[in-house]
Amino acid sequence: MAAQLAPKPSPRLTRRILPLGVGVALLASLAFGVAMRGGVTTHAQGQTGPATSQAQSVCIGHHPQEYVWYTHSCTGHDEPELDPVSNHAGSARDITWTVVLPTDGTTAVDSVGPTFWIGGTVTDPTSLFGQAFLELQFYPNSLLKGCSSGGGFNVTYAPGVYTACSPVWRVSQHGSAESAAFNAMLTDSASGGPLTMHAGDTITDHQYVTAAQDGMHITVADQTTGHSGTIILNSQTDGPLMPAFDTQTIGNALKWGLVDDTPNSLVWEIGHTSPYTQPASQFCLPGSATKPPCYSYNVPTWVGFSPLLVQSVTFGDGSKPQHWAAVSDYGGEAEVNQYCGAANYGQPFCTYPWFAYNGTAKAFTYGGDYPGTSKDFGQALQFAQTMQCPSPFGTDTTYCDTILQ
Repeated sequence: MAAQLAPKPSPRLTRRILPLGVGVALLASLAFGVAMRGGVTTHAQGQTGPATSQAQSVCIGHHPQEYVWYTHSCTGHDEPELDPVSNHAGSARDITWTVVLPTDGTTAVDSVGPTFWIGGTVTDPTSLFGQAFLELQFYPNSLLKGCSSGGGFNVTYAPGVYTACSPVWRVSQHGSAESAAFNAMLTDSASGGPLTMHAGDTITDHQYVTAAQDGMHITVADQTTGHSGTIILNSQTDGPLMPAFDTQTIGNALKWGLVDDTPNSLVWEIGHTSPYTQPASQFCLPGSATKPPCYSYNVPTWVGFSPLLVQSVTFGDGSKPQHWAAVSDYGGEAEVNQYCGAANYGQPFCTYPWFAYNGTAKAFTYGGDYPGTSKDFGQALQFAQTMQCPSPFGTDTTYCDTILQ
């Protein structure tokens, strides 16, 4: 049976789903606790039995301003992001990411959250401020069965497999409901089925426009297998969804969002359980060691698998980022302190994961200090903890981007 997330009326309200400091007394003993994968017990040491596929229908939206509410079955939470910064003309309209997909180890990649994504701000005449937000969502250990028109995805457990959907989130100009303007499966241009990528593969994600002006194009190429696929953001209801900005500069931000960032970013959606646990894809908060365990905020879980490697970004003119920046839409360490208490920060299930640069791999990582880390930029303190940047809603209404290097 497919499982769906409960509606989320507003980010502020749903941050109170769990009581303050849930499970803190149990944290140490449960740091390497047992998770459930598809009905089969999976220990942190990686001892697994035969996995049973379990279809999920999950909808994880873009985190909006507090007055925005999610439509039925959608939810959202932390979106810590890595931003390549450039003032080159056209840098926000033609951008190629090169990444290496994470690999399960003693812990599973999906245990820290159902998806990470690469996306950006696009135009949408029906959305608030004429802007919507693209997320090309990658699902670890997951084979897609479909991408719903409402922005959801339906997956079954497939170890080492990655597939992707491309929801575009809009906000109604009257009523402030966040919903999907577009969603499509990333398909293999050779077979027509889902583009199936694998752990450890090097992929490129090229997001660009063409002379046809028919919407942002997304071409993902698996450099390891040679397979590729393309999505064109041409909504049946809203028309072509084009890049909203020309340059990849800080301040060219989604107007109805919570961060003052660049137009395009890479984000790991945290604050959810795996689609293959019980409960599946459950919204969760720092400090929760049980019912459900929230591995997103447990750094030993992150460093138990081989990390996502962000090797490079290249813009259409061949240039590289002038800087890299990071921001969280919940305040990073401040959120953990809210639920765990500042005195418990750093305890199991009470650490906010961070971006780092790995000198050995020559790539950015997310989660913790993996072997080869040369810079971790203050760990969770790389994220602004209070809103001190402007938005259309006034001063001090968004979190500011922090330049890492």
